[in-house]
Amino acid sequence: MLHGSGLARYFWRPPLERNPVTTATLLVLTVFLVAVFTSSSWTDTSRLSIENLTNKTIIISEMPKIPIRKIEIPLNCTSNKNQTQTCPTNYPKTFQTEDLEPSSNPVCPDYFRWIHEDLRPWKTSGITRDMVETAKRKATFRLVIIRGKAYVKKYRKAIQTRDVFTIWGILQLLRKYPGRLLDLEIMFDTEDRPVIRSGDYQGPKSTGPPPLFRYCGDEKTLDIVFPDWSFWGWAEINIKPWDSILKDIKHGNNQTKWIDREPYAYWKGNPFVAKKRQDLLKCNVSDQQDWNARLFIQDWILEGQQGFKQSNIADQCTFRYKIYIEGYAWSVSEKYILACDSVTFVVQPEFYDFFMRGLQPVEHYWPIRDDDKCRSLMFAVHWGNDHKKKAQEIGKAASSFMQEQLKMDYIYDYMYHLLNEYAKLLKFEPRIPEGAMELCSEVMACNAEGLEGRKKKFMMESLVKGPSIISPCTLPPPYEPQALAAFVRRKINSIFQVNEWEKGYWKSLNKQ
Repeated sequence: MLHGSGLARYFWRPPLERNPVTTATLLVLTVFLVAVFTSSSWTDTSRLSIENLTNKTIIISEMPKIPIRKIEIPLNCTSNKNQTQTCPTNYPKTFQTEDLEPSSNPVCPDYFRWIHEDLRPWKTSGITRDMVETAKRKATFRLVIIRGKAYVKKYRKAIQTRDVFTIWGILQLLRKYPGRLLDLEIMFDTEDRPVIRSGDYQGPKSTGPPPLFRYCGDEKTLDIVFPDWSFWGWAEINIKPWDSILKDIKHGNNQTKWIDREPYAYWKGNPFVAKKRQDLLKCNVSDQQDWNARLFIQDWILEGQQGFKQSNIADQCTFRYKIYIEGYAWSVSEKYILACDSVTFVVQPEFYDFFMRGLQPVEHYWPIRDDDKCRSLMFAVHWGNDHKKKAQEIGKAASSFMQEQLKMDYIYDYMYHLLNEYAKLLKFEPRIPEGAMELCSEVMACNAEGLEGRKKKFMMESLVKGPSIISPCTLPPPYEPQALAAFVRRKINSIFQVNEWEKGYWKSLNKQ
């Protein structure tokens, strides 16, 4: 029997009637079939099966798939500037997607597995309100999401506009997947270094650690790692949203072939935020020594005064090798450096962000010793120039990872899964705190001012235009203990191998 469209019909006569098919009946059937096959709604999408035509039975075995139309919903800004901007009430609460089965969704990249590891401290106990309230002492703001609406209460001033663009990013997630996020309540710290020390929450009498979100973590802490604010733009230093940056860097990569680039290690940044960066400057070329490094100090104040003419990220892929070194903590520069086809030299890091844990040394980057930077850099450049094919492969693997596995769709999917997995652990009902403000894209962007218009410009540039017609990727399962151990062991072995090559290089030079 037919299902669905009213176009489908089931022609039938009692089986005892054996009258031949009349001319009129055949004419009706012919007109019907022509209409079906010429209808645009059936083109390339349907299959018509006819059985027992003499018994006047038509079976349509597959009905057409009606494509879901992607819609754009512009910001609903009030025309009167004296009128308080409010959140619209007509944005969809849910939206239909093209996915027929959840299992048909592509599996998220492997670095999504770290979501399970970051939430593991609360897997058994769950997250209580007391735990969340304890995290308040370190938080910049509290975010509450209830029935798809976001409420924020700020506790202290953030560095620059970190909190503004972090919240903006979460609001775009709500626009992208309306009605899909579970109710939740989180504390977020926008400072640099993680603060929830795992050693403070060990032992049979210890309380559960407070869940605190931030941009990076390390091996001694339990802070929950979240994508940083600059994915939606860093207005203070004119760094555009990530989608735009990726396009610019891809264009920049094509401007100069790897083999034609300067055969040195390049770094440009602010050295005054960390001793390790000041130490790096000792590796710069001088009259006495050339360590194969070209290092430059970035004066952001002067850059701002000169219109940021010398800080275009896409113009900095002109060296074969680029150096990533942490500042006071992890640095947002990491993703921009890795996106170049140049080989990224990573000076042994102390901190990690949400995606870096998915990369492997010698496959995606080249490890540099922190305790002997200059000699380590000199060897790395020498190795790359001697193994050009392999060096190019390393640079390309990193840039491909950034373009394909760190595109904005995956940033939103990572946020979606992290927040939903967190929400499943809550053992209390989220509530709107006194003094919290409802925020939406309209409230934040319509009347945004400051930093010579870049704040509003970047918001509008990174605005999610409307609900997604594609569901989030499927979250992969947690690492099995043996698989995780093997992954970490592979990373350690690769770094050890590079150190051995480096030792052999210097040993051979000393014999000459």
